[in-house]
Amino acid sequence: MKVVLLADVKGSGKKGDLIQVSDGYARNFLFPRKLATEANAQALNELQNAKASQAFKLEQEKQAAKSSADQINGKSISVQAKAGQGGKLFGSVTAKEIAEAIKKQYGVEVDKRKIDTKGDIKAFGTYECEVKLYTGIIAIVKAVVTEKKS
Repeated sequence: MKVVLLADVKGSGKKGDLIQVSDGYARNFLFPRKLATEANAQALNELQNAKASQAFKLEQEKQAAKSSADQINGKSISVQAKAGQGGKLFGSVTAKEIAEAIKKQYGVEVDKRKIDTKGDIKAFGTYECEVKLYTGIIAIVKAVVTEKKS
């Protein structure tokens, strides 16, 4: 009997899979526990629609990431930091501060965990950072670290 899984079933498949199982396994285990439904025309149509919807959402996310990458790629962002004694940077500039500066200056929301600063930023100057927006979509931004005026 062909069934569509409604949840992950160990040893059988993942949610949304169309699998062939024995009649007894389907009637006595899968159906009573609401783990699967019989693969009739309606269930197959719902499965197909769900997969199309998933693909559409992924494509939309990819397009949004591409537009965000085009918006910030190659741009410079200015980050102001406190100066310690002798004009040295007090602490370091973190990915969180860079993400906030990108949002403030360009209006692009970036997760701080997706920013690679290639080491610590502990001095004033210009640094190149990689921003990973989506699988295979990377934008390079220059972080210009300047002294914060009190």
